[in-house]
Amino acid sequence: MKFTCTKNELANALRIVSKAIANKPQTPVLAGIYVRAEENQLELQATNYELGFVSRIQAEVETPGQIAIGGRYFLEVVNKMPGDTITISLDDDARTVHIQSEKVNFTLLSMNPAEFPVIRPLDGNLQFTIKDNVLRTLIKKTSFACSTDEGKPVFTGCSLVVDGTEVTMAASNMHRLSVMKETFDEPIGSIRIIIPAKILNEILHSASSDIPSDITITCSYNQISFVLDNLYMTSRLIEGTFPSYSRVIPNSFATHVQVDTAAFTAALDRVSLIARSDEYNVVKMDFRNKQVHLMARNPEVGDADEYVSAEIDGPDVQTAFNAQYFIDVMKALDSSVCRIGLNQELSPAAVREADNDKFIYVVTPVRTAH
Repeated sequence: MKFTCTKNELANALRIVSKAIANKPQTPVLAGIYVRAEENQLELQATNYELGFVSRIQAEVETPGQIAIGGRYFLEVVNKMPGDTITISLDDDARTVHIQSEKVNFTLLSMNPAEFPVIRPLDGNLQFTIKDNVLRTLIKKTSFACSTDEGKPVFTGCSLVVDGTEVTMAASNMHRLSVMKETFDEPIGSIRIIIPAKILNEILHSASSDIPSDITITCSYNQISFVLDNLYMTSRLIEGTFPSYSRVIPNSFATHVQVDTAAFTAALDRVSLIARSDEYNVVKMDFRNKQVHLMARNPEVGDADEYVSAEIDGPDVQTAFNAQYFIDVMKALDSSVCRIGLNQELSPAAVREADNDKFIYVVTPVRTAH
């Protein structure tokens, strides 16, 4: 096998697929990246059986073939090579791979490509197409609320419910809940699954074209795949049932607040400098007199106070939240004004965008000593 390709395209493809390389591989070949060269195209694959990535780039293929090569070294070598193009060839007798650019030559040991579990297209019971900007919005508005506690796996992913023309994505770590809905013009089927946040966040980074393009999603009972441009991603689904969350969302609020998103985010960020030294990252919020008073106290560090102008309709409310839970949602908002719904001191609050009723974020207050 021998081919020549653009260094930057190869490095970018390797960066994407290498995220599926197993940290503690079940077999040595799972620490590698599989490369197939044919018909002026390279196909690069990596999998850890939970995640799988396939990336395709253009290349001048002199001799078709396939290799498997240690992923970490392959990526680092390509990143550090000079020049704009890279030539890679396989020495079948020595089972080595030669990587050359300008006056630099590397020789890396190859693995047996026949041992690599090549990723095949998923044959699922539901397939639909969604614009990448729509899917990015669903992910952006929800995945940040997932838990990182592997002991509670159903909360480490996003619930995806497809019901006719309506698609709902939701995430929670049991202290907060984020829900985003989209509506299709035509019914696309029915399914209820939990998708790992890791694959969704990869899509968020990879599907970044300026012009909306299609992403094809295929689901089976235990797997999901995404096809976008020259990239194919597949992941196992999380087993279990995502809890019913409709009862967590308050039906009404006594106090309605409107505040400038950027100003409120900046104030939270500053006050949390003191709050983050506390285990629960607590920031008190006092909603009254057309302003929000943000407070953080720590006897070992100091105090922080800041006031942000706001429109407040309803009774005064003083409550407290984990600052990071508020900062996370503020960064996910796309409107210049956010709406906050409040009831009593220890009742959940809701954050929404000014002109978007498809999204809601519910967060539980922190009990504090007054």
